[in-house]
Amino acid sequence: MAAYVTESYYINTYGGRTVPEENLKSALHQASRHIDSLTYNRIVGRGFSNLTAYQQDLIREVICQQAEFEYEYRDEINSVLSSYSINGVSVQFAGNTWNVFSDKGVAMRRDVYAMLCQTGLCCQVLR
Repeated sequence: MAAYVTESYYINTYGGRTVPEENLKSALHQASRHIDSLTYNRIVGRGFSNLTAYQQDLIREVICQQAEFEYEYRDEINSVLSSYSINGVSVQFAGNTWNVFSDKGVAMRRDVYAMLCQTGLCCQVLR
């Protein structure tokens, strides 16, 4: 399956510069698959081109932001530790915090998840 955002879109339309070009294709693909998980594969089921222009724009924006988030915080996201302490300073990686949302093994910023929810594709009771 192709990513919902092309490398050209990320660079030229979104104006992204965070993810290096050599990592960009895989980052956009992974972010697209994570968005599929959070939308219960409704994008796959309906087809991206069958969504409204509003939904497509939001999804593209979310994927670009998610790709950057996952690239910037890849070490923390992939860490098997839930907390650690060094010289009296401790850090915890909680599943859900005030600014990070986590569901189905996908961590993302809460404001980005709220944007994704505006597509109407995240509701658990939809069929």
